[in-house]
Order: sequence, then C-alpha cells, then structure tokens
Amino acid sequence: MVNIQNFAFNPASITVPKGTTVTWVNQDTANHQIVNDAQGSIAQGALFTSNSLAKDARYSFTFDTPGTYPYHCSIHPSMKATVIVT
Repeated sequence: MVNIQNFAFNPASITVPKGTTVTWVNQDTANHQIVNDAQGSIAQGALFTSNSLAKDARYSFTFDTPGTYPYHCSIHPSMKATVIVT
C-alpha cells in the first residue's frame, strides 16, 4: 500500500513482484490524481490513471509486467514516486 499524506507518496519507491496489486490511499484533505509518467511510446496516463481521489479514497492497479513505473500527481506535479516490478 502507498499512502498519500502531506503532499507526498509514502513510500516514494516500492518494489513488488509482478502480478501484485498496489493500492494508494489518500490521507490528505486535498484531492490527488495518480498518473503514470510517459515512457517511450506510452502516452502519459495510458497505463494507469486514477480518478481524482478525495480524502480516504483508494485506487488500485495490478502490475503484470516487470519494469520501473514512475508516476506523479497530476494535480500537484511535484509529487513523484516509483513502482518497481520484479
């Protein structure tokens, strides 16, 4: 699980085996939206994009392919983190 708190993703980097479902939980009072970063020919947001998450809202995504998946909050672009899938 990745907590969204104090305008940061915690942990900022998480390593999981392929097939793992990662869940983000917004613990801030501000809304946040999780969007994967553009990689190569993958358009920004093409792999995973949450709706705008209000306080206590959750978003989950299953990572089936090994790789490194940087992402950010589209509402607060300075919020950045990474999922590493082995």
